[in-house]
Amino acid sequence: MIRASGIGSWPGVDVRETLTVLRELLGDHDNADGVSGVPYLPELPGRGPGSDLIGRSAGLLVGLPVDLQPMGWRFVDRPGRDAARTGALWSEDLDELAEAFDGYTGPLRLTVAGPWTLTAGIWLHRGERVIVDEGARRDVAESLAEGIRDLLATVQRLVPGAVLALQVDEPSLPAVLEGRLPTASGFGMMRAIDPQEALGALRTVLAAAGERHTVIHCCAAHPPLPLLRRTGATGLSVDTTLLSPRGWEGLAVAAEEGIAVYAGCVPTDPAAAWAPREIAEEVATAWHRVGLVPASLASLVITPACGLADVMGPEAVRRQRGCLEVAAELAERAGS
Repeated sequence: MIRASGIGSWPGVDVRETLTVLRELLGDHDNADGVSGVPYLPELPGRGPGSDLIGRSAGLLVGLPVDLQPMGWRFVDRPGRDAARTGALWSEDLDELAEAFDGYTGPLRLTVAGPWTLTAGIWLHRGERVIVDEGARRDVAESLAEGIRDLLATVQRLVPGAVLALQVDEPSLPAVLEGRLPTASGFGMMRAIDPQEALGALRTVLAAAGERHTVIHCCAAHPPLPLLRRTGATGLSVDTTLLSPRGWEGLAVAAEEGIAVYAGCVPTDPAAAWAPREIAEEVATAWHRVGLVPASLASLVITPACGLADVMGPEAVRRQRGCLEVAAELAERAGS
């Protein structure tokens, strides 16, 4: 059965309202038009520091406290006010999740920044990105894995009927692999990370989910799909509106290997015009072009191209509902 879901971020500051909307849209949508919904714990970056992808995920690190400096998040010796604020936001989110999903049985996805996005986005005392230090890179991956295990255990206790899944967001991964991260001075670029090291850190983090479904999300125009397929993730999430024909071929390989493909095809640009039937036709055409049969469209998960934090609340709801409508269109094609 084809599924519909989201990526993670959402507009506004009211997590209770957002969770209620997402449960109504996705958690209670099943078997309608051959489509199933997959709800998720949203990020609300509009609430400020500690709700952004880097700060929120850094709050999960065990034994590696951070605070917020003009350059961004930085490792410090002991937790301070910024860490306390991030922890309070996590507590609020989990309390509201437990209430909004009381009695829920079904899939529920959690999202964290991956190790390479964190090491690219957090700074050391000496004023460089964490990624310059091999030992620090290893510490971040191991600490994040421990934090993920704790988070999954907590959410499973709060929503015991949920079938939890983990999404690891890696928007910085292509720049890390290609040596395109600027140095602190801005006059140079960081050395590219060896793909084998990148692979090892991703595997460490994904292993924290145990036997649960895991997804790696990378919304770059040229996601490193061959590497991502080797991580052991059971799902790959990409912005299909940016993919080249070669990128679609990489998705076809993933689908043939049994990896779930999360097709980010509903635009998140507030000014973009879109229609579910046209989007479904574009996805189906690209699917056929790479040699996949229409019936295999049923294995897709339809999502927005990226997070929805930049669109207004009612429009975010419309686009999230649009994912269900695109999925329903594709379900018809899969059955034809």
